[in-house]
Amino acid sequence: MRILRLAVTVAAIALGGKGALAHEFWIDPDAFVVAPGAVVAADLRVGEEFRGNAQAYLTRNFDRFEIRTGGEVRPVEGRLGDIPALSVAGLPEGLAVVVHQTRALPLTWSEWERFLSFAEHKDLGDVTAMQAARGLDQVDVRETYIRYAKSLVAVGEGAGQDARVGLRTELVALTNPYTDDLSGGMAVQLWLDDAVRADAQVELFDEAPDGSVTITLHRTDADGIARLPVTPGHRYMVDAVALEPVEPAAATDPEWRTLWANLTFAVPG
Repeated sequence: MRILRLAVTVAAIALGGKGALAHEFWIDPDAFVVAPGAVVAADLRVGEEFRGNAQAYLTRNFDRFEIRTGGEVRPVEGRLGDIPALSVAGLPEGLAVVVHQTRALPLTWSEWERFLSFAEHKDLGDVTAMQAARGLDQVDVRETYIRYAKSLVAVGEGAGQDARVGLRTELVALTNPYTDDLSGGMAVQLWLDDAVRADAQVELFDEAPDGSVTITLHRTDADGIARLPVTPGHRYMVDAVALEPVEPAAATDPEWRTLWANLTFAVPG
């Protein structure tokens, strides 16, 4: 484990074609624990260091948006432009898992050093060697990225268990943060294309009640599992990124694709 920052402030982010150095996408519930029958509301956020702008409900931006609870899958429906993007009532008591998959979005890195720093931060491998091996230059590196986000919300006591939902890359909570013993940490398992990702970097964002955020790096074991230290009363985001090559057919086509797995939850105080 390596601590990157002990506290962060709101960071400016670029959401357009030139992109931020690292820009997470996550589901941010108003409350991670709600009473049975109460409204479950959540923003979709893009930002850095657990701070970001709320995104509107826009069907053109996502391929999946659903809530899984009580063995039932409910599509999230809303009006175009709604903020928060999720607002639903009448969920049964238990663990509700919100799932969101964005459509592929383009990004151009005009500065190689920024792409290199991003790849190093997210532990994506030796991109300099990979770029050279593919015969690609370091000018205007083109990427496409897809976000695969989940969030755990307790309705009532929140009993239940997270499971795989068929995302290309996915973080699965093996521990229920609302009902299980967390003295041994919060166990999550990282998947990519129906296989666990062993020895992969997992980034943990820990928000304390005073708003300060601690960011630590962890690695999965041979079974793709990371056990993350958690504290009662804190909110958490877990993030992991995979990089895969894309063969460009035209000069403006992407050269790389990044796949972002994200999971948010809280630990009751």
